Amino acid sequence: MTGAFDDLLAANEKYASDFSGSDLTGRALRGLAVVTCMDSRIDPLGLLGLRAGDAKILRNAGARVTDDVLRTLVLAVYLLGVDRVLVMPHTDCRMSKSTDEEVHDLIAAERGIDTRSLEFHTVPDQNAALRHDVTRIKASPFLPSTLTVGGAIYDVHTGRLAPVEL
Repeated sequence: MTGAFDDLLAANEKYASDFSGSDLTGRALRGLAVVTCMDSRIDPLGLLGLRAGDAKILRNAGARVTDDVLRTLVLAVYLLGVDRVLVMPHTDCRMSKSTDEEVHDLIAAERGIDTRSLEFHTVPDQNAALRHDVTRIKASPFLPSTLTVGGAIYDVHTGRLAPVEL
């Protein structure tokens, strides 16, 4: 693994030279899981005042609560100390600017690849999607009814988090 990753390997050497996280256990020290988007403008730990070890961060395109997110939350709750979940999509999200069909068409036109077997979970209405995803977590028969679940939209232009009443 060289060439294309040399910059990352060099940065890791520097990081490892004064690494101080060996005492972390893998449990969420603040009992928190955050479901957010993969958008590189989002620094979940920084914007929430957290540090490594405080929370489980689950990221995907659009911050959607998919089957895999639910599976991961079940593990986080029962094995890793999570007792609250924040679902946190963001403004200016590419997933809120297209439908699944438009994404399939774009990839087919530009790359010649048929992606119709995939569901992209695009988000035409972020507030509705957020309400749906929070409800999906709360209604899961695999998660305890005592789990605290909330939703907020992160503004990538101001750095502010806006809680959404659900």
